[in-house]
Amino acid sequence: MDLATLIGLLGAAVMVSASVLMGTSTEVFLNPTGIVLVVGGSLFVVLAKFTLTQFRFAFKAAARAFKFQLPSTQASIDELIELSKMSRKQGLLVLEGQDVSSPFLAQGLQMLADGFSTEMIEEMMAKERLLTLERNEAGARVFSALAEVAPAMGMIGTLVGLVQMLANMEDPAKIGPAMAVALLTTLYGAMIANMFASPIADKLWLRMNQEAKMQQLWIDAILAIKGDKNPRVLEQMLALYLPPESRGQDSEAGSPAGKQT
Repeated sequence: MDLATLIGLLGAAVMVSASVLMGTSTEVFLNPTGIVLVVGGSLFVVLAKFTLTQFRFAFKAAARAFKFQLPSTQASIDELIELSKMSRKQGLLVLEGQDVSSPFLAQGLQMLADGFSTEMIEEMMAKERLLTLERNEAGARVFSALAEVAPAMGMIGTLVGLVQMLANMEDPAKIGPAMAVALLTTLYGAMIANMFASPIADKLWLRMNQEAKMQQLWIDAILAIKGDKNPRVLEQMLALYLPPESRGQDSEAGSPAGKQT
């Protein structure tokens, strides 16, 4: 569970709710007409921008903003060094069926065990990485579009409310509800964009880049194992994926990662 996403979204909702409760009744801020117009209208407009499959997948991908299970870079490097040592001692067949941290990595290990050529492994894994990147990007783009559309739909609601208000100036009883729609739809659009859609989109872009980086690390490791690289050489290669300040710290501290030679 990504606590940063959860705490951030809940914290923003609490702040807005607190400001509402301290000022007046919550009923003043609830307008079914405005909610239907902004929420429904925004979703339909975003749907028009994408395919139905992309639209459905985006909301499934939104769960990645809250729950993401990629291993840490250091943990993945440690895992790959162990796999490299096993393959050098017992051959590539030992990699078949190994319990590893990612289906993507498991696919690469299976290709090693099956005797695929280096070129074939690199081509297939690079293609899988690209397709994964495209799927994840589609989800992020849907929420980015929602962040753009929601304020515009809020403004449309404001204009609708103003027209209704001006058309009923002779009836004071209708001015209040029309003015409420005019103001609240702008609020709803801003809240959807800035408190939900934009944070989710940014987090999905972050997840996409993290997964792409990790998949490239796995590809490099698989190709190195195929080329029978020394585990120590592999460790130095993969250390490039770590922040500069983290490289070599495990070796200096005598951790298992540093002892692998």
